[in-house]
Amino acid sequence: MTRTIRWGVIGATGIARRRTIPEGLATARNAQLVAVYSRQAEANAEVAAQFGAHAARGVDDLLRQDLDAVYIASPPRVHLEQALACARAGKHVLCEKPLGLTVAEAETVVASCRQAQVRLGTAFMMRFLAQHQAALELIRSGQIGQPVFARAQLSCWYPPIPGAWRQDPALGGGGSLMDMGGHCIDLLEMLLGPVRAASCFVGRAVHGYASEDSAVASLQFACGALGVVDTFFCMPDEASQNRLEVYGSRGSILATGTIGQGDRGEMAVCLQPGAAAYDAQQTRAGNQATPICPAPVNTYRAEIEEFSQAVLEGRDPANSGALGLRSQRVIAACYESARAGRVVEIPADDP
Repeated sequence: MTRTIRWGVIGATGIARRRTIPEGLATARNAQLVAVYSRQAEANAEVAAQFGAHAARGVDDLLRQDLDAVYIASPPRVHLEQALACARAGKHVLCEKPLGLTVAEAETVVASCRQAQVRLGTAFMMRFLAQHQAALELIRSGQIGQPVFARAQLSCWYPPIPGAWRQDPALGGGGSLMDMGGHCIDLLEMLLGPVRAASCFVGRAVHGYASEDSAVASLQFACGALGVVDTFFCMPDEASQNRLEVYGSRGSILATGTIGQGDRGEMAVCLQPGAAAYDAQQTRAGNQATPICPAPVNTYRAEIEEFSQAVLEGRDPANSGALGLRSQRVIAACYESARAGRVVEIPADDP
């Protein structure tokens, strides 16, 4: 019988209540939800009752329960203190991104979990989408040739809401770039490898809150490819197609709707069948795309099962804390570029 990892949740409302608990913790084969905590006591009690968990009165109460791991889904301004509390209590940590408000906070989280000998993961669940994994295999196998350009887009309509932490950089670390761009940057680094330089523009095109509602980042990858990440809080949901595009010397991968919280979307690959000569007239043969249709994978269940299995096997999870720190360094470079109006280089990670 597969042993199960006993989980607690800090920040049991929001994305935890909408997605990670019902789709991940409640369905994973190797996980069991034991305790939940939210500052919203009434909502916390409802979640606990719905999923048969202990409604903790605070973080300390939650950590006193018989837990192996904790999923942190609270606002980023408390990620540092909560992750450190979990590490001190000997609990493995799966944390929503960003790991902290700053790179320094994220570094502290990574170092503290390492020192406490607990596993640390970053909740980059989009890595587990079946089509994204299929795209990774196409790139690794060389079928699209040398990657030369990629784009990741994630936008939505997010009007001013009193108390919304994503609209206050003091609470969330930033706006559309920090919140949604983190997923996009991580996804492109999964596909193409590390970013080595960034140039970025951010703005408040529509909404008047403190965080940016608009961001476009131009990225240069160590492999030589270029990329763009565009994230907006000021586009109607129906208007943004949340596209993923990867172009290579022998073909392309084009997707709509795979970047997001769902498990589907549409993806296709367009490949050059053989060596191509220069065509001065630039004729096009029409739509030669082949759909990529692997069996859908629920990304929230996949990330919980992967992290739980990593704990059982005593290894780092596929969506490790190092990935969260890496993504945060790239985002920090993007914000620095936007402030300074220049390209910012990003050092390679320590071996």
